[in-house]
Amino acid sequence: MKLEMFDPAPIGVVVTQGPEHRLAYTNRVYRETFGDRPLGRTIREAFPDLAQPGYFDLFDRVLATGTAEVLTAVPVDLSYPGPDGAATRYFSFSISRATMSDGRQGVLGVIVEVTGQVTAAERIHVLSEERRRALQRYRSLVNAGSQIVWVTSPKGAVTEPSPGWTRVTGQSWEEFRDDGWTDAVHPDDRAAAVESWHRAVTEQASRWTHTYRLRQATGGYRHFDVDAAPVRDGDTVIEWMGTCTDVEQEWQERRREEFLARAAAATAGVGRLDEMLAALAGVIVPDLADNCTIHLLPHALHRLPGTPLTAERVAAVTAPGLPDLPPHHEEHLGSGSPLARAADGRGVVHAVFPPGEPPPDLCPPGGRPWLAPGANSVVLYPVVVDGTTAALVTASVSDDRPPLGQPEIDLLRTLLQRAHAPLSNALEYQRTQQVAIALQRSLLTDPPDVPGLGIAVRYRPSTAAAEVGGDWYDAFVLRDGAVALTIGDVSGHDLPAAVTMSQLRNMLRGLTLDRQEPTGTILGRLDVSVQTLYLECTATCVLARVERDGGEGFRLHFSVAGHPPPLLVEGDGTARFLAGGRSPMLGLVPHPSYDTAVEPLPPGSTLLLYTDGLVERRDEDITVGLERLRDHASAAVRRPLEAFCEALLADQLTVDSDDDVAMVALRVPGSG
Repeated sequence: MKLEMFDPAPIGVVVTQGPEHRLAYTNRVYRETFGDRPLGRTIREAFPDLAQPGYFDLFDRVLATGTAEVLTAVPVDLSYPGPDGAATRYFSFSISRATMSDGRQGVLGVIVEVTGQVTAAERIHVLSEERRRALQRYRSLVNAGSQIVWVTSPKGAVTEPSPGWTRVTGQSWEEFRDDGWTDAVHPDDRAAAVESWHRAVTEQASRWTHTYRLRQATGGYRHFDVDAAPVRDGDTVIEWMGTCTDVEQEWQERRREEFLARAAAATAGVGRLDEMLAALAGVIVPDLADNCTIHLLPHALHRLPGTPLTAERVAAVTAPGLPDLPPHHEEHLGSGSPLARAADGRGVVHAVFPPGEPPPDLCPPGGRPWLAPGANSVVLYPVVVDGTTAALVTASVSDDRPPLGQPEIDLLRTLLQRAHAPLSNALEYQRTQQVAIALQRSLLTDPPDVPGLGIAVRYRPSTAAAEVGGDWYDAFVLRDGAVALTIGDVSGHDLPAAVTMSQLRNMLRGLTLDRQEPTGTILGRLDVSVQTLYLECTATCVLARVERDGGEGFRLHFSVAGHPPPLLVEGDGTARFLAGGRSPMLGLVPHPSYDTAVEPLPPGSTLLLYTDGLVERRDEDITVGLERLRDHASAAVRRPLEAFCEALLADQLTVDSDDDVAMVALRVPGSG
């Protein structure tokens, strides 16, 4: 065998001689692969760095038996030439017995490196194993996880079972597949969810997110956030994969905060209790309920438990499509009515029942209906303020809407608890206002019946500010037969102002009856009392005395202490303000003097005393209001005296007034 013929071979070739296997030949590829091993040495001496000594035994067997052996893709660990150094590389060996040219026996080895193929195959195997394990982990996670995972076709139809979906909704695979999943979505959310999903699939959106309610296998619905994305092969969508995550708790919290924020905005700046409760009812419907009525209990402080209850319905709000109820309505409820029981018990009443079929204890036979038609549940919540049931809130839902439950009760409780402070303030204000108005009305008596003279009085509290003022009027007959007329206004709009008003009114009546003096002198004595007894008080006042002039006519004596001037309207409509008798207001100037003016009252003329609420407006000079009053009085003077007063109120109070209005009108007979 001529060994030189192996020099150009593209594979490694090695030849050994004799039983010691001395290296007789290595070609170029062999030397480049294993290094330049010295010829003439045994293979054990030439390869001291070989980590697998069993390969030497292979040479012994082939030489002894003459049977060729093949090893495929086996590792060889030794020190290789080049940058790789000591490393594991893979080779396929073909070992056979060979006869040399001199007749001696040896071994021929043909070696091919397959490291690249082995490494690639191992990588493929590893990746395959990793994918298999990843798929197993994914399936285990899907089966054990709380999220719902689902897969659809490129066109959006469900293609694989989802254990999570079945566990949550109770739908079988046959019910779930294709578009069957929509049956588990809440009817109110279904159309929007389907439309949004189809749009995402058609437009091949990069992501689809949505929130809807899913029917639970155990009953009821819960909110889920849906998050899905397309799986692409290049530019082609091959499927969609998505998850559904239960977010009911987060949704309830978000709903709670949004609901309470709307309630805070709706009641901001509202002072009156009935307006505040009406604003809250407008927030409760439709977010929380289909129907909400609120009853105010104006006599709760003085009512004994178990007695009939007077309730004023100050708010009644219904969702669109349901029958409306008039908001303002006073009801007298028996002690056995549900509203009265809730007021006495101060506890929440909650009931769920078939639509339109409330239990007898809620709607006793023969009782007045108070639930909305078709209601399927109701919550009756007593608003307890400072130990007193101040109001009753009734909320109900109707027909196929999910019944009210504990989350709605908790939300209603939080809403009313947050409103406790303003409700307490409003209730206290209402109590104060009721006392003050009662005090005012007890003092604002009917005018006297004086032959030959007509006298009419009016009092109207403020409708815009809803405050208690210090306006008063009085009319009475003196011992000499003259008629005394007074009108005044104590500064302030609260209960102390009303109390001071009553004291000044009575004091002025006593001073006027005490002795026959000019009106200016009487006001001077009243001012001394004010500056002595009421150090922080100021007030305006008109005191007038109407007496006969010795004939058939009448004469007016009057004094004005900082008050709007009296208006005299003659029978032909000529109207003028009386400018005489002007003096400072009461309680303002130390040691003032008060003038008395005298004016004849022509036959058929009308004298009008009034408080500033009749002529004052915000952002308007008072002279404008005075001129308006004069024009209206001139036009209305031919009406009967009572109609004359009503006309002035109707003309002057076309908008909400910021102040109380008090009026005294006197008419003398005409010349005929």
